[in-house]
Amino acid sequence: MARYILRRLILSIPILLGVTVITFLFVQLVPGDYIDTLVDPEKSGATRQDMAELEDQLGLNRSPVAQYGIWLKELAQGNLGESLSSRKPVTEEIGRRLIPTLKLTGLALIFAVVVGVTLGIISALRPYSGLDYILTLSGFVWISVPSFFAALVAIYIFGIKLDWFPVAGMGPGGEKNVPLWTQLHYLILPAGILGLERVAAFMRYSRASMLEVLHQDYVTVARAKGLSSVSVIATHAFRNALLPLITVIGLSLPLLIGGSVVIESIFGWPGLGTYALAAVTARDYPAILAVNLVAAVAVLGSNLLADVAYAAVDPRIRYD
Repeated sequence: MARYILRRLILSIPILLGVTVITFLFVQLVPGDYIDTLVDPEKSGATRQDMAELEDQLGLNRSPVAQYGIWLKELAQGNLGESLSSRKPVTEEIGRRLIPTLKLTGLALIFAVVVGVTLGIISALRPYSGLDYILTLSGFVWISVPSFFAALVAIYIFGIKLDWFPVAGMGPGGEKNVPLWTQLHYLILPAGILGLERVAAFMRYSRASMLEVLHQDYVTVARAKGLSSVSVIATHAFRNALLPLITVIGLSLPLLIGGSVVIESIFGWPGLGTYALAAVTARDYPAILAVNLVAAVAVLGSNLLADVAYAAVDPRIRYD
């Protein structure tokens, strides 16, 4: 297992480099540059020479290959560069926003797994019943509703009308020194909306997986031995139904991180999503490259965790 993990980590290096190359090329193809968003010659009175000096200071007058080479050299030393907007190290900016995003996506994933898998099992135990049809219809509705629309509706109902949950920020005093319970109170609404779409996916996959397992011979034998329904479902059926779910759950973390861009912007959550949106708007190249690098690491890491979880759930799977 250790050799397998090490091999996967080594193979991830060229993939990460490929992601950064593609991202860098796309950023270079966008019309304009950071100077265009920073300085308006008509309003500021800046001359061409002033803008050229500013480009030289920021290193934007170098060739794209040279810029990428400098960034890659700094990356090898653990430095993600300096943000063009804030003039602060990108590592510091991302480090400050990574924990809030992990809290948001982590709670959303827990909510989606617990609720989705539970409803999927209930639906599988009573297939083609009224409850099954209601849950199936609800799942289609959850998948069809855009997250930004669901967020606005939730803010209006639960934040404004009922006043149950706050609708912006991490706490009344900002990001620092916020008690855990207060953070959870602020997290419930955005995490619930972020995880709602995944609830429907987990419910459908767990229902299909459980239905397949419940018709296997070993489940019939377990029931014939006189085991209780709870023991048959929990010990024999659910463990084997987990295998296809592991892939879906493992690949959900990158989807949640991507969805957090919209949710964080609507709820004013100070995470990577709002930072990425601000970086794209300002054409902050080092910040854009760093955010994409973090997203690529999340995708590769979730795939690796899914493979390891396969071996943990099913002892028949071994990696030599």
